[in-house]
Amino acid sequence: MTIQIEKETDLSFDIDYEKLANLVANKVLDYENCPYEAQVELVLTDNTEIHRVNKEFREIDRPTDVLSFPMVPFESPADYAILEEDDSLFDMDSGELLLGDIMISVEKVYEQANEYGHSIEREFCFLVAHSMLHLLGYDHMTPEEAAVMEAKQKEILEQLGITR
Repeated sequence: MTIQIEKETDLSFDIDYEKLANLVANKVLDYENCPYEAQVELVLTDNTEIHRVNKEFREIDRPTDVLSFPMVPFESPADYAILEEDDSLFDMDSGELLLGDIMISVEKVYEQANEYGHSIEREFCFLVAHSMLHLLGYDHMTPEEAAVMEAKQKEILEQLGITR
C-alpha cells in the first residue's frame, strides 16, 4: 500500500498522520479482502479549499470534512472482478491498483473531534476509513447503505483499537 500525502495547509497535527493513514488504509483493504496492492493520494487541506472543491465537484456550497474521488467504477462495493478486465486502473511502474484520492480538511478534524468529544487521532482515522470505503465503492445515500458503511467503519476502527 502506498499513500502519497500532499499537505496544502499550514495547519498541523500533533499525531503521526502518515503512520495512522497507512495503518487504517491497510486495515480497510484487508477487511475488504482486496487482492491487490493499492495506491491512494491523500490531500490534507483547510476548510477554504475543501469548500471550493466541494462546490465545484458536488455543487454543495460549504466546507466538508472529507471528499473521496474513486478511480475504480465498482459495480458493487469491493467487487474486484471488474479489475480483471481493465489494467488501466493499475500503476504501470509499481503494479498497484489506483484506488483514487482522499481530501481531508485538517480544520474539520479538529472541529469534529471537539464536537464529538473524542481524540484528533480517532477523528482522523475515522475519516480515512470512511473515505477508503468510498474508494472501494461503498456509499451512504440510503439508510441501508449508511448502516452497512457505519458498521464497517466501527468494526475496522475497533479492530485497530481506535475508539471514542
